[in-house]
Amino acid sequence: MSGDGGRRARVERRTSEVSISGELNIDGSGRARVSTGVPFFDHMLRTLAKHALFDLELTAKGDLEHHLIEEVGIALGAAVDGALGDRRGIRRFGSALIPMDESLASAAVDLSGRGSAHLNLGLSRDAIEGLGAELLEHFLRSFAASSRSTIHVNLVYGGDDHHKAESSIKALARALRDAVEREARAPGEVPSVKGEL
Repeated sequence: MSGDGGRRARVERRTSEVSISGELNIDGSGRARVSTGVPFFDHMLRTLAKHALFDLELTAKGDLEHHLIEEVGIALGAAVDGALGDRRGIRRFGSALIPMDESLASAAVDLSGRGSAHLNLGLSRDAIEGLGAELLEHFLRSFAASSRSTIHVNLVYGGDDHHKAESSIKALARALRDAVEREARAPGEVPSVKGEL
């Protein structure tokens, strides 16, 4: 991790089923060291970090893939929430439209303090390179809930499920990158007429 004084938080969660540890810097440069034992999921986490410009170190072990992936979503989301603090001075909103070959995905993020996920990934197979397709949705829903963020991820169109998933994660990453940025025109302001998020 860099020593740049960025907004940081521990990525940590321990239950009877999983052990997750690491560190997140949302003011990073996109460097990631990830090990979950699920290669395609590791690829998705590295992709998320790279395009969100988050520095991420994460090691996760668990008894079942389902538990592991869901719990990583909870731990990573909680780390994003912790790194954002009171969310004062952030842009709050972000959106992106990202292609990968024949696939095109859109994502919109609101760091609203209210967690919900609205997903249409358009995945047609039961698994993508060994990762159960429904587990990617479980990860995103867990991430949204624990980061207290509203996320919308939609496949516009696509063919190959790997490309659908990767364009969706890249779109989410770019939307997050914009949403967590500090707002130069209103430094220190809470981006809500209610005065809090």
